[in-house]
Amino acid sequence: MSEIRDPRPRRRRPLRVVVGLLVLLSVIGYFAVQRASVGGGAPFCVASADASGRDGESEKYEMSPEQAANAATIAAVGIAKGLPDRAVTIALATAMQESALRNLDHGDRDSLGLFQQRPSMGWGTPEQITDPVYSAGIFYDHLVDVPGYSRLPLTVAAQKVQRSGYPQAYAKHEPDATVLTAAFAAGGSLDCGGPAPTQPGDPEKVREGLVRIFGKDGMHTFGPQGGQGGQAGRNGGGGRAVEEPEITMVEKQESGEAAIRRSRAMAHWAVANSREMGIARVSYDLRGWVAGKDRGRWRDKGDAGAKNGDGDPYGAAPGEVRIFMAR
Repeated sequence: MSEIRDPRPRRRRPLRVVVGLLVLLSVIGYFAVQRASVGGGAPFCVASADASGRDGESEKYEMSPEQAANAATIAAVGIAKGLPDRAVTIALATAMQESALRNLDHGDRDSLGLFQQRPSMGWGTPEQITDPVYSAGIFYDHLVDVPGYSRLPLTVAAQKVQRSGYPQAYAKHEPDATVLTAAFAAGGSLDCGGPAPTQPGDPEKVREGLVRIFGKDGMHTFGPQGGQGGQAGRNGGGGRAVEEPEITMVEKQESGEAAIRRSRAMAHWAVANSREMGIARVSYDLRGWVAGKDRGRWRDKGDAGAKNGDGDPYGAAPGEVRIFMAR
């Protein structure tokens, strides 16, 4: 029997696999460079447990701008109520489990929102529950009614509020929730990178958001928009003209650590909401953040990377928060 040869050429699968891998690595590398570059890549936020550890030494938690904005609101509401870090951590871990920090319009049965609260169980109307400020506030209101909640294991404290069918699930989020709490309430940092806003921001909308969360707490003076800065802060002062519309909050000297904690929360809330609200710059206590610059990182005044050639975003005095709008 004669041998019949297959006239079709042999497939060079190994070569194709290698070429495919090279293409894939090139794509991955391109997006990595875009993300690391000034203003390039998709938006992202990284919470760090301490401000000095953004290059690897600190514990981190990465999330989308949507998740960061919701986390910032949950933390800010707890801080505005004067609650301890433990309460903020419990609330954040609960929302991470219930909704992955997304304001859901659906859930089990009639559950809705960040905490998957149910209108039928008396948590409020659907409109209220899907309002992050309201839903966080009512969660804290129920939490503080739990005797000794700050000394309980997180799963126990959260379960006494939520009545979940899977109470142990909250525990796995405690480490990340602790990092988020440090970023918003203590000495940590929230960095948000990606392109700068392309639409003008509305300073009145930002002001309303801040007042709605923090109210008229008596610890800060709200300075005028687009003009002079406010009264003197902890170590002196405001009073500098700016070119862009701005919102200025100045700590009253007698307010102490509680005001400092709120200022941190205000500054990081602004960064977390920068993309949605058209915020171009945030400056607090000799540090500054600029949308689309420095890979989304905060910079200390005087850093080599702090000179961007488009004005001084680090003009806040100690005890002062300044928010600049895109225009």
